[in-house]
Amino acid sequence: MSIFSVDFKVRDYECDLQGVVNNSVYQNYLEHTRHEYLLSRGLDFPTLTEQGIYLVVVRAELDYRKALRPQDRFRVTLHPKLYGKLRVIFYQDIILDNSELILQAQITATAINPQGKPIAVPEIMQKLVE
Repeated sequence: MSIFSVDFKVRDYECDLQGVVNNSVYQNYLEHTRHEYLLSRGLDFPTLTEQGIYLVVVRAELDYRKALRPQDRFRVTLHPKLYGKLRVIFYQDIILDNSELILQAQITATAINPQGKPIAVPEIMQKLVE
């Protein structure tokens, strides 16, 4: 069950010589959706960085089901879940306009301080999953 989504259209330059979206591009779609989600929750990276809080991806699991092709229209969905006090798992799907599942992902993120140490930021993590 998603709580947020962003619509996209494949651009020709995102495709490789085989005529399909390059596998690395899918992570851009997923990340853009997470950034838009953060903005919808009143969170943005520059402000968090000024506060010494860095939200970072620590694990990415992607299951590719089918390739996207030039001009395909699709939606990236997102459903976050808090995992302990330090992590948020973003469950994300890429779905073609005809409802066909293209990709499923689990992206695990955490907050770290400027020294790279994990930090518990309950109010921010809670805001991510409200």
